[in-house]
Formats: sequence, structure tokens, C-alpha cells
Amino acid sequence: MRDAYHEELDSIGDGLVEMARLVGSAIGRATTAILDADLKLAESVIEADQKVDELQHDLEARAIALLARQQPVATDLRIVVTSLRMSADLERSGDLAQHVAKLARLRFPERAVPQYLHATILEMGQLAQRLMAKAAEVIITKDVDLALQLEQDDDEMDLLHRTLFQHLIDDRWKHGIETAVDVTLLGRYYERYADHAVAVAKRVVYLVTGEHADELQQQDVPPTGGGAEQG
Repeated sequence: MRDAYHEELDSIGDGLVEMARLVGSAIGRATTAILDADLKLAESVIEADQKVDELQHDLEARAIALLARQQPVATDLRIVVTSLRMSADLERSGDLAQHVAKLARLRFPERAVPQYLHATILEMGQLAQRLMAKAAEVIITKDVDLALQLEQDDDEMDLLHRTLFQHLIDDRWKHGIETAVDVTLLGRYYERYADHAVAVAKRVVYLVTGEHADELQQQDVPPTGGGAEQG
């Protein structure tokens, strides 16, 4: 019975990793769609978000059933509760990738992003994908050191976001209000996507240590990677 119970716990983790893989791919493909005005690719990203939603609903149902049947305590309880919160972060990340794709569809056959900003948006998209890949690795390895690094990595996204905003308020901006709104929204989508990847990693820190990431960093104690006590 305990083996089956822990297999269920493991399957919840596997579901989170699958969600992270899907939303990581989604933001990469959505970035290509917005920069290349690729309608077919944009549509595929929009449609694929349903799979992420289904995974989240399934994971949520299994986690709640596990709470009801097994009444887990200690680390096992943290795994279930934290997994529910991570699944919500990942589902929202998928929505943000979908928003990028929907903007590409809305502006087709035109391109929503001025050519000279393509490199910045591409960099934001690639960084978002890397952050989510690292979040997935954190879920698998339970590596607290790696989890805490994500917040530092996110500083790069914040810098790119500020750079994008500087272009929008520059007196030399000649692309009109509609394009300015599009670019503003895109910057926000990527910035929020990165925040959700960081949130996933922080939740793993809590899962492993029983402490919130911010509290752990304030203690200035070198974190330990991997492993957790048994519930």
C-alpha cells in the first residue's frame, strides 16, 4: 500500500515536469510565431494550451484524492500542497505563452514587433524557455542551490524588460500607439512568465526545507541540495 502511495506522489511530480516541458516549448514556439508572423505556428500554440489545462486539472484531482485517502503529513503533505501551487504557476505560464501566440494571430499578416526590437524579444523568449527548463530540472532534482539561482537569473529578464520599456518612452519612437501597446503587453507576458518559473523553483525550496526561499536567503546559510525527510 505504501509503495502505491509513493508511486502516486511520484506521478504528481512527473505531471509537473510534463507541464513544465509543454509550457517551455510553448513560449519558444510563440516567440517564433510573433517574430515571423507565423499564423500556423501561433494557432498550434493556442490549441496546445488545452493539453496543459487538462494536465493541471488531472494533477489537481489526483492530489486532492490523495489528501482525502491518505491524509499525508510532514514532507508528504508539503509535496501534495506545494504541487497544487506549482501546477497553478505552470498553467498560468501556458496562458502567457498563449497570449503571445494570440497577439501574433491578431496582427497577422503584419508583424507585431518592429524589426529593430526583434533581437530583444527573441532574447526574452529564449531566456523564458531556459528559466522554465531550469525550473523543470529543479522539480526533478530537488536541488535547492539551483532553485535559488533562478531568482538571480530572473534579473536578466527584468533588465530586458526595462530595456524594452526605454524604447517605448524614447522620443524617437515612430511606430504608433497600437504597436507600443503590443510591445508593452509582450514585455509584460515574458516578465510574468519568468516570475512563474521562479515561483515554481521557490516552491521546491519550501518542499525540501520547510522554509520559504526568502527566509532561507535571509539566514545566509549555505543551502543543501536534493533529498528530503520522509513523511
